[in-house]
Amino acid sequence: MNEPTAYGRWAGHETAAVEVHTPTPIIPAHTAPLMPMQPGTIPSVASIMLPDGRVVTGYALEPAKPEPVAVKPAVSRAAVNIALGGVGFGAVCGGLFLLTAFITALTALITQLIVLTAVVFGGWAVVQVLSASGHRGGTTVNIRKAVIKRNKFYG
Repeated sequence: MNEPTAYGRWAGHETAAVEVHTPTPIIPAHTAPLMPMQPGTIPSVASIMLPDGRVVTGYALEPAKPEPVAVKPAVSRAAVNIALGGVGFGAVCGGLFLLTAFITALTALITQLIVLTAVVFGGWAVVQVLSASGHRGGTTVNIRKAVIKRNKFYG
């Protein structure tokens, strides 16, 4: 009968009722004036008296706070980079298209100005040539006074 069981108790011994004692904090009879301190530099010291009369003094421990977890963005950085790259590529393509359209329009304008210049100055040159050839090297004859006899002109 005096053999230990699987749980470390001796056979034949019943477990007695357990009393729970709640420690009561010691309140000092006189309170010293508080010294100004920066918060968090010196932790507060607590003293409690156990039921058997012993006094236990120690620091109050704050529960450990877990470090905040880094919040992941809703969209991955790679997706943002790809989207921004696409926007940039579209902007560059649009800019190149506008540049090409501007160069084409400028080329057409210059071509039209060259053609207009050729027509205006070409026409002026033709007028100068044709008008100068009518006055060159001849005598003006008044036909009404002229006499033609035997197919010969006498002016």
